[in-house]
Amino acid sequence: MSPGDEDGYGNDAGRADAYSTIGGTRQTRTRLPDGPAGDAYGPRRPPRSSRSLITVIGVVVLLLGAIAFANMGGGDNGNGGTSKDNGNNKAGAAPTAATGTKPVTGKNGTIPSGFAHDEQGAESAASNFAVALGSVGMFKRVDRHAIVDSVYTSDAGRKLKGPQDAAYSADFLDKLGLDADGNAPQGSIFVSRTVPVGTKVESFGGDTAKVSVWYMGLIGMSGPGSTDPVRTSWKTWTVELTWADNDWKAVSDSQKDGPAPVPGDVAASSSDEISKAVEEYGGFTYAR
Repeated sequence: MSPGDEDGYGNDAGRADAYSTIGGTRQTRTRLPDGPAGDAYGPRRPPRSSRSLITVIGVVVLLLGAIAFANMGGGDNGNGGTSKDNGNNKAGAAPTAATGTKPVTGKNGTIPSGFAHDEQGAESAASNFAVALGSVGMFKRVDRHAIVDSVYTSDAGRKLKGPQDAAYSADFLDKLGLDADGNAPQGSIFVSRTVPVGTKVESFGGDTAKVSVWYMGLIGMSGPGSTDPVRTSWKTWTVELTWADNDWKAVSDSQKDGPAPVPGDVAASSSDEISKAVEEYGGFTYAR
């Protein structure tokens, strides 16, 4: 879950990619439709490989790293092990059926909170943090600070804000087609989403946890004349968590490319279709 940036968080995540929700430098190839002149995305061009683009990408990772984008407790459960059977799982349920303890009901702003003090809670926290750190809110100063305060410990968050603000400069935002306040041009929609695919508990120590989140990122501008259409990237974000103030908080994080599946045979949609989908389909929270 701005991703992840993705981040100026002062961690390994500090090397982000403007074209990946949480960070990284590898760009996923996107099959674009061969539309007539005047196509919403405009003439096709090869991905930019300028130093400025790499900087932009690194920034996204910083945000989630800190991308430069998590809870604790009992026995093996969650995506990293065997889910704990608390009586909510019906016999004969398919492997893909929802499992685990009751999800959180609290929220810290728009981010779920009150995760269980066990491995499953840590996985839920990590997924939700990845979603928040990979969101469009990370590109707006006030929203970014609120996200950082909710996701990280007070010490970690305090150290991240300055580098992140510097990374999300007016020049950086301009390269993404945004104004100095992180707003998209009129008639266009800036897309930045992190979609967790799975989680794994790397280690768990009661009040500390290390969780990896495998996710797909969406980022780009959808609108008339856009030369940077929405594209996908695949990353794995790993976050160190600690139990603080009766909830899980991120202390540090890092990110790497992949695993990435082979691109499918579905042709890319038009800018109008992407814009409509972004407006009609809201994002998810990932408390299991």
